[in-house]
Amino acid sequence: MILNDRKIRELIESKELLIDPLDAVQIQPSSVDLRLGNDFLIYPEDIEILDVRNPDLHNQLKKVVADDEGFIIQPKQFILATTREYIKLPDYLTAFVEGRSSLGRLGLFIENAGWVDAGFEGNITLEFYNANSRPLKIYPGMRICQLVFAKMEEPAENPYRGKYQGQRGTTASRIFLDKD
Repeated sequence: MILNDRKIRELIESKELLIDPLDAVQIQPSSVDLRLGNDFLIYPEDIEILDVRNPDLHNQLKKVVADDEGFIIQPKQFILATTREYIKLPDYLTAFVEGRSSLGRLGLFIENAGWVDAGFEGNITLEFYNANSRPLKIYPGMRICQLVFAKMEEPAENPYRGKYQGQRGTTASRIFLDKD
C-alpha cells in the first residue's frame, strides 16, 4: 500500500519515520520531496578501469562541495550526489526514489538503485547522469527527487543493516565488501 500525505505526516509525528530536516511543504499527496545536498563525488577521467574488487577505488574519487552558485554536470558525465535529508525507515516500511520529471526533461537521469529497503537509515546517495549535449547546472537545496513509501504486510524478518546503513553525505560504492 502506497502511503498518502496524511499517513506520512502521522508516521513523522509519531517518530516512526524520520526525515530530517523536513519542511511541511515537502510532503506531497503520495510522496515526500527530497532536496539536493551540497557534496558530490566525481570519477576522474584518469581512472582507466573501475575494478569492483579494489577496496581503494573510493579514495580515487574527487569530492566537490558546491555552494549557492551551484554545480555543473557536464554532458555525458556520471556523478554521485546526496540528499540533504537523513531518513530512517521502520522495519515495516520500504520506499523508492523517483527523479523529478522536470529534471528528466532536461536530460538528467536520477537513480539510487531505485529502492530503499525497510530498516534503512542514512542520507540517500543519488546517481546522476547528464544525457544532454549541454552542461546542466543544479543547486544545493533544490528539490531533486521524490520518496514514495509503501507499507509492507508485516515487518521485514531481516531489515536492512547493510554496508550503507547510517551513511552520511555522498557515499561511494562499497561493492568490494560483498561476500559473493
